Amino acid sequence: MAWIDTVAYEDANGKLKMLYDRVKGPDNNVDNIMMMHSLRPHSMEGHMAIYKYVLHHSGNTIPKWFLETLGVWVSSLNDCNYCVEHHFSGLARLLGDDARAGAIRSAIETRNIEAAPLDERQKIAMEYARQLTRDPGGMQEDIVIRLRNAGYTDGEVLEINQVSAYFSYANRTVLGLGCSTKGDILGLSPNKSDDPDDWNHT
Repeated sequence: MAWIDTVAYEDANGKLKMLYDRVKGPDNNVDNIMMMHSLRPHSMEGHMAIYKYVLHHSGNTIPKWFLETLGVWVSSLNDCNYCVEHHFSGLARLLGDDARAGAIRSAIETRNIEAAPLDERQKIAMEYARQLTRDPGGMQEDIVIRLRNAGYTDGEVLEINQVSAYFSYANRTVLGLGCSTKGDILGLSPNKSDDPDDWNHT
């Protein structure tokens, strides 16, 4: 499951057990990406806080399915299959349209966002995420101006930025530690957006 030692749920105690109980899903399942932090529970706490606040918070105004789409796109650009599989399952569930979800995934896999069943402003957001992922030092204000001209508020630009940045962090956690999906339940997420402190996965 990983290139470093991890602590299983049944072997956890103290703060780690408390955090596992906060993030677990059905049958005490803890996503492997969270178990990567088990030797340093404080970093798991930080990871879950930013994940919940960036992607699963009621203060966001961009639809969650599209924030998940940005996450799948960034993860695909970073060749992080773990996050692609987890978050594609999430976006498909949220979208509730298997054909459309499949077409989005196909466009992501072929790097052909123009073919995706997304509107023009969503495609600009995907381009922003691509630039930030592939060439962060080359970012220019014009892409933010394009997002604003397409109808995004500056707060929504921040949402796009934070989701894109978070996924590169998550991808590097997974890829750098050899995290696999073995034993995971794909597509679970902390869906109680109105309670930022509720981290349980459903």
